[in-house]
Amino acid sequence: MTSVYLTLNAGSSNLKYSVYDAHKQTLLTQGKLEYHASDAQQSLALSIDRTVAQVENQFGSDCIAAVGHRVVHGGDEFYESTLVRPEVVAALRQLIPLAPLHLPAELDAIDIMAAHFPALPQVICFDTAFHRTQMPLARWFALTRDLHNQGIKRYGFHGLSYHYISTQLDRLLQPAHREKVIVAHLGNGASMCAMAQGCSVTTTMGFTALDGLMMGTRCGELDVGVVLHLCQQRGMSLAEVEKLLYKQSGLLGVSGISGDVRKLEASTAPEAREACELFALRAAQKLASLIPPLQGVDAVVFTGGIGEHSAIIRARIVDHLHWLGARLDHHANAEDSVRLHAADSALGLYVIPTNEELMIATQTAALVPV
Repeated sequence: MTSVYLTLNAGSSNLKYSVYDAHKQTLLTQGKLEYHASDAQQSLALSIDRTVAQVENQFGSDCIAAVGHRVVHGGDEFYESTLVRPEVVAALRQLIPLAPLHLPAELDAIDIMAAHFPALPQVICFDTAFHRTQMPLARWFALTRDLHNQGIKRYGFHGLSYHYISTQLDRLLQPAHREKVIVAHLGNGASMCAMAQGCSVTTTMGFTALDGLMMGTRCGELDVGVVLHLCQQRGMSLAEVEKLLYKQSGLLGVSGISGDVRKLEASTAPEAREACELFALRAAQKLASLIPPLQGVDAVVFTGGIGEHSAIIRARIVDHLHWLGARLDHHANAEDSVRLHAADSALGLYVIPTNEELMIATQTAALVPV
């Protein structure tokens, strides 16, 4: 029997899982199970049962040492991974209004595991935790102090991805590029994080995972007056506006074709090209906004599905950064090399594949060692 850690990432329509050797922290297998959103809770339960059965069939009965869950929001209370306890789950339920599209499925997965496999220890790993080191001013909206004190503030997300990248900086970046780094996590969900010596200083996502960069189907930064206009003048319901902003905007909305960069880059439609160009321009604009809190920038690291695999998007973003002295080695960029910058670049440019699942397994191992 091989002792393993099982990581779960529950979404509204799918369950992603990975299995890591508990002693070596090496990936053994991973997968994704789809289910119907109309019957999500029951389908999720079946998916979890199937996943556990498959893991035990492959690695041995009772092989799972612990289960680690990605949970998108920890609010102000949770700044590090924690063992599942009734009071923790109760506190997280109070945060559902802060992440209504993510937390319900994540908490369902925790409840299902507890009910079906009560002997298995569970660990919660928070996507907001890495940003606990943000400069205090970066957490403010220019709203009333009462609202801020009630939790209406900037939290930041993609923390598990940024945490992993922070562990790779000393290994992969040249020494002169390690102090002030902007990491661009570009994918269907997209954000950036300004890091000083590997710690989060500020980030583009705020109160929700809707803010900041243009994304696959999410609009990113938006004049809030547009929402008022849609509700007051166009008669749209809040549910309709929510669907528009989360599911029908971004690359999909601008192109009218797809939210997938691969499909847009393969298309000859001018709308596809325009969507990609807008994505790159907005990314460069938000990147520039992260430089003042860092008091400069030494390197940009691309990660995430788009950041790791789209040489075209990376080149377009760097084109907007020539004023910073950024120069791309186009051959290295085409090869998705780790180091992308040309010899005469004033800025380090890198690609580092992220590994959120490994961070979940690592944090789970810290709390439930074998």
